[in-house]
Amino acid sequence: MVRNARAAAFASLLVCSVMIAFATPSSASRNGAPQAQPGTGELARLTLPAATGPYPVGTVDMHLIDRSRANPWTATPSYRELMVSVWYPARDAGRFPLAPHMLSGAAAHFGSAAGNGLFGSSLYGIPPDSVDFAATRTSGHEGAPVALHARPLPVVLYSPGAGDPRTWETTIVQDLASRGYVVVTIDHTYDSSEVEFPHGRVVGSLWEQWFHEVQQSNDFLTLATKVFDVRIADIRFVLDQLTALACGTNPDAEGRRLPAGLAGAMDLHRIGMFGVSAGGLVALQAMDEDRRIKAAVDLGGNIESPLIPDPNQLWPVAQHGLDQPFMFMGDPSTDHNQTPSWKMLWDNSSGWHVDVNVNGAKGEDSYKDTVSLIPQIARQLGLPDSFVTRIIGNIDQTRAVTTEETLIAAFFDRWLRGRDGSVLDGPSPRLPDITFIP
Repeated sequence: MVRNARAAAFASLLVCSVMIAFATPSSASRNGAPQAQPGTGELARLTLPAATGPYPVGTVDMHLIDRSRANPWTATPSYRELMVSVWYPARDAGRFPLAPHMLSGAAAHFGSAAGNGLFGSSLYGIPPDSVDFAATRTSGHEGAPVALHARPLPVVLYSPGAGDPRTWETTIVQDLASRGYVVVTIDHTYDSSEVEFPHGRVVGSLWEQWFHEVQQSNDFLTLATKVFDVRIADIRFVLDQLTALACGTNPDAEGRRLPAGLAGAMDLHRIGMFGVSAGGLVALQAMDEDRRIKAAVDLGGNIESPLIPDPNQLWPVAQHGLDQPFMFMGDPSTDHNQTPSWKMLWDNSSGWHVDVNVNGAKGEDSYKDTVSLIPQIARQLGLPDSFVTRIIGNIDQTRAVTTEETLIAAFFDRWLRGRDGSVLDGPSPRLPDITFIP
């Protein structure tokens, strides 16, 4: 019963995005705007906002293999494998190079015609091969040792939206690390737009294939069940691998050297999670199913669909609620007063919860790296203002990133560190762009 309800919940979410995306063959039609054209012929080069916390940031990628679990999507390899990135406060960071936003193979796929499938960059109407995604650098120094600390640091997991790579939320991830968190970002292989494994092997998304197969079989429920269960299993496996790491085992499949101090850096009694869209739904459901997760944030993830007549019955966690703290971050059309699934979870939950949105937000893309990168792409490719607002809405582009970083950090500070600041207590001149939903 729970399994079927869970599947239907995820099905409704994915039907909305997938059906709309495949309504016509062109990305231009999907977005309701003409395909953007570059203005100069030169590749756009992008800059991520710098992390704002007191610590330099370190980062390392890990290749994780779950040999106890069969590959759920393809025959080869026979096991489930993931790529994750670990971000953390670092020391002696200047001696280590800055990590790229995306590895070269993943970046090439993301920005190419091959990556311009269901969830590739064409979703935004960006011309293929017009942006040098590989050139962008983060605030994270590759392999830098972990900063010395009096006690182990709280841990936060991140799960991306359906078809997004784990790198498409780097702005907030690296900022949390600079404030004293260990942040682990997860690529759900074959779900993420692409995953680059060691030695340059790139595995693309299977969403387009899955959708066309579902169109033939008309069995969306089975696909939704599988996607949801695979994501939850991935999260629980990553938590297990972090436990192994904390005990001194190197979980990287190639045995690559990990940063000094990482094994002892994590407090696995203080774990939070956040995600965008499907990742936000998964964060709340994973917290419900795995008590190791203590607090969670859902950025724009809801199950509403015009194709489902009674979505209130579709999300298992909403039916009994949560006794752990959570935060919704939506937009003017998505909050617990207007969105039935959010209302059900809100009303049934005994744990602390808050519902906020950034003024002018427009869907999930108002909470990703798109907030800082899309305006840069528009300027360099000579695209109109309407290109930007169509994607990220009318948020204040000079304050939105700082506002979102402040809110998410305040939430985890309160529930993983016991720092009970006033940011989440209600409207404040400090954050003029935030609306608290009563």
